[in-house]
Amino acid sequence: MDSDRRGEEIAPLIVSVEGSIPEFRQSKIHARDVHILSLAFLFIFSAFGGVQNLQSTVNMGLGTTTLGIVYLSFALFSAVASLVVRGLGSKGSLILGTTGYLLYIASNLKPSWYTMVPASLYLGFTSSIIWVGQGTYLTSAARSHAKGWQLHEGIVIGKFNGEFWCSFASTQVIGNLISLLLLKDEKGGSSSGMSLLFTIFLVCVLLGSIMMCFLSKNSIVSSLKFLVVPLLEIRLLLLIPILSYYGLERAFVWAEYTKKIVKPALGLSGVGGAMAVYGATNALCSLLAGWFTSGFSSITVIVSIGSILQIAVLLWILFGYSFSSGVLGILMPLVIGAIWGVGDGVFSTQLNALLGMLFKHDTEAAFAQMKLWQCTATAVVFFLSPVISLEAMTIVMLVALCIALPSFLFLTLHVQKSNGTPYQVIS
Repeated sequence: MDSDRRGEEIAPLIVSVEGSIPEFRQSKIHARDVHILSLAFLFIFSAFGGVQNLQSTVNMGLGTTTLGIVYLSFALFSAVASLVVRGLGSKGSLILGTTGYLLYIASNLKPSWYTMVPASLYLGFTSSIIWVGQGTYLTSAARSHAKGWQLHEGIVIGKFNGEFWCSFASTQVIGNLISLLLLKDEKGGSSSGMSLLFTIFLVCVLLGSIMMCFLSKNSIVSSLKFLVVPLLEIRLLLLIPILSYYGLERAFVWAEYTKKIVKPALGLSGVGGAMAVYGATNALCSLLAGWFTSGFSSITVIVSIGSILQIAVLLWILFGYSFSSGVLGILMPLVIGAIWGVGDGVFSTQLNALLGMLFKHDTEAAFAQMKLWQCTATAVVFFLSPVISLEAMTIVMLVALCIALPSFLFLTLHVQKSNGTPYQVIS
């Protein structure tokens, strides 16, 4: 018993500074923090998502290259992100992380290699900080809420992730509707229209940054031995394929879907509308998937359904999809985006919940590893997008998912057989 108690003193990643506040009041504070965090990300990523979706069509060549730099930088800095978050605390990390989005969007007001490349490198660094801070903060809030109200931890983690990722997916609706509204009469995107759009997006990020300041302050006190999830640990090795595919499937819709499916069928102004449809189904699915999450069994089923849907879309694009005119030509890209949004909502909520359940004592490092593999895969798509065909990229996606799904199923089914013990190391 004493050794267990000593372990608990070392292992927790986050300790609330409101130590004198009763647990039930702390749980209310953490629930409020999830609402604030979700709304802040809604403002920030409505802006960044709108900018990101336009890069392959507005800043030809430069846009996709700089996004590749963003995600490559993101992946590289993820290796040290947990150290930075530990030093700054999760709240400080979240606030610092917003500065990269401000700089990157500002660089689009004067797009050139000299403005956008440095901004992309810095955004990669701050993105690794904000996302590791987000994953750690959200999981800690869920655990505190579950403890304060004596609820099942897995259910609360699922619901909190459902709320956050529903809000995050809604950014595709809001950001792209803003783009659609301001660019609806633009053939190629005039400089005045784009400047107004990016200025509005800058204001959105600034509002989100201000909201971060109202989060409760938490400090991280993890032991050094928990800073890095051992790469040789079998749980992580089995998760790497699905984490990498998660990065591929998100970049696919940003780089391939918008440029090679939506733009030829609907034009530049249609990109915002199509991505709004994608975001709407993504948000709804995120919320529903979060509410249905209760443990490893539910995660296994939900991820399997999402994977099957994305396999179906990829096969449709590869063998059955062709450009056509009329109503059908307008509807087909929208249907593809809607189904893809369902799959992305599944991966967003379930993989984040899974990490929170599997890595209780090294949550921070687990989310850093997730972003490392996710962003490496995302960078690959952005670098390959200008030089390979849609069919070739579709084949890459299919192969990646066919490797990732069996590996994921082996892990979750093994954990379930081990009496559902989420923190047991598989040997």
